[in-house]
Amino acid sequence: MKLNTGMRCHDLCPKMEMEQVFAQVKANDIHQIQLAFGKSISNYDFTTGHYSPGFARYIASKLKENDIHVAVLGCYINPTNPIESRRQAEVARFIEHLKYARILGADMVGTETGRLDPDFKVTKESYTEEGYQLLLKSMREIVSAAEKLGVIVGVEGVFNHTLYSPARMKRFLEDIDSPNVEVILDAVNLIHPDQTAPEDQARVIDQAFAYYGDRISVLHVKDFVFDGENQLFRHVGDGKFCYEPLMKQVKANKPQITMLLENSSKDRFHGDVEFLQKIYDQIG
Repeated sequence: MKLNTGMRCHDLCPKMEMEQVFAQVKANDIHQIQLAFGKSISNYDFTTGHYSPGFARYIASKLKENDIHVAVLGCYINPTNPIESRRQAEVARFIEHLKYARILGADMVGTETGRLDPDFKVTKESYTEEGYQLLLKSMREIVSAAEKLGVIVGVEGVFNHTLYSPARMKRFLEDIDSPNVEVILDAVNLIHPDQTAPEDQARVIDQAFAYYGDRISVLHVKDFVFDGENQLFRHVGDGKFCYEPLMKQVKANKPQITMLLENSSKDRFHGDVEFLQKIYDQIG
């Protein structure tokens, strides 16, 4: 099976006019993307309040012209911002992105789950019950809108965010209890500094699939190293990530799942895909 791959727009090219961005995607023979308006598009304002159906239809028409599908519309907010006015603004921005996604035909609007800090600093407070309950408050507001609009919310766990482990994600999915919530699995993001051994990586990946494999709808693929407690991202194949356990799960359980490469580039993308394809083909 040929892997179903794509990449983030802002890894492919710098921020520029939308029509140029989509032309770059097409010129590089890429047909599905993760699109973050604010990171990629320079000639339109996507702050809250600028949405209209006509504008969304115009974006959709330009995507169609260039044979591009938006697998993930990125709206990476901090849903656990402890300053209530900021939290509310983040939620409002995400809900507006749901409206865009409905017209663009995006598979989902994606976000991580934030930190209990106004400046998004790493803090142990993010792992507390207080942080978790604040996440639920935000996500219940978002999911209520998503259910009415018929749009999927993609949630991504990260080892130093509110949903820091497969077990925490499992609890969240049970508590939020909505078919409009699915998981963006970035296995690298779930690896803690003390879990870099191959067997530990495999355990994290297998646990995620055991707990909520049926809800995993998109994969982010990249590589990493650690500098102390700091996780540093690397190009595919240039770090410590063990791809075999992930590819084994894909082959067994997730045919044609969208795999979006992160930290790739225009020059590397197709070679990175070949690297991943070779690993996939070698899985028995």
